Amino acid sequence: LPDDYCGDVHLRLSFYKKLATAKNPDQIDALLEEIVDRFGKLPPQAQTLIDVHRLRVIARPYGVVKVDAAPGVIHISFRKDAPVEPTRILDLIQKNRHIKLVGNEKLRIERALTNPKDRAQMVRDVLRSLGQPISTPAIA
Repeated sequence: LPDDYCGDVHLRLSFYKKLATAKNPDQIDALLEEIVDRFGKLPPQAQTLIDVHRLRVIARPYGVVKVDAAPGVIHISFRKDAPVEPTRILDLIQKNRHIKLVGNEKLRIERALTNPKDRAQMVRDVLRSLGQPISTPAIA
């Protein structure tokens, strides 16, 4: 959050902590509403910050441990036992020439996307195409 948008450093740190600990999109939406109510329309860098955290919350159930989204290539790294159906990954790679499997736990998406918002959307689209994460049975 830029200094000229939210001048109080303690308040900014509080918002960062709330964003980092948000567990679902509703918590991020509530925080976004609070920020906009207090300070007005989000500047672009603040919108990017919100988008990144929203993406983190969406990606976690898929077993995503890291997303590197550079303008020309995006890497999505999954944990070893990611709850994703392997056939969905194979279908994704076969249907999209710009998506490749790198090793056993990483997807490489080769796309020239200069806008961070477009890169975040690409990651969301890829995750959505993997279907719902496989739920593990609860241990009684």
